Amino acid sequence: MRAVNTSRGFTLVEILIVVTILGTLGAIVIPQFTSASAEAKRAALAQQLQGIRKQIQLYMVQHDDTPPALSGNDWSDLTSRQVINGVAFSPYLPFPPKNPLNSFSAVAVVADDVRAGDTVAAANAGFVYNPSTARIWATNSTGKKIFNEDNLADPAN
Repeated sequence: MRAVNTSRGFTLVEILIVVTILGTLGAIVIPQFTSASAEAKRAALAQQLQGIRKQIQLYMVQHDDTPPALSGNDWSDLTSRQVINGVAFSPYLPFPPKNPLNSFSAVAVVADDVRAGDTVAAANAGFVYNPSTARIWATNSTGKKIFNEDNLADPAN
């Protein structure tokens, strides 16, 4: 006589049901994490812009209202130690900032102020700077439009 096998495993139908449930949960949960990551990057960029603007203002106070010269990848007016008339000024920024949305740190120089959503002429710019007004803006995730810091949920960001 043959022994009856009493151990029982999962059937194919049970496994398919579990895989379907896990797939559905994954499809719901993963986009929420992606969205949270993008929101965190936009919030970090808004804070970074505030810090850069404060350092530009401090630079101008200490340099007789002369704005820093920023262009391309040259942030040296803000990132290097300077001695003017025997007075030493520490670096205003420890390193050139990198835009967390697009990983660009280059600065595009413009002659006129820009608004959120405006197209940037220079490609691969992380920031846009107007030296005559000492205003600085960030670019969006493509590096081609101005970041809307007043509305972090703007889909163009």
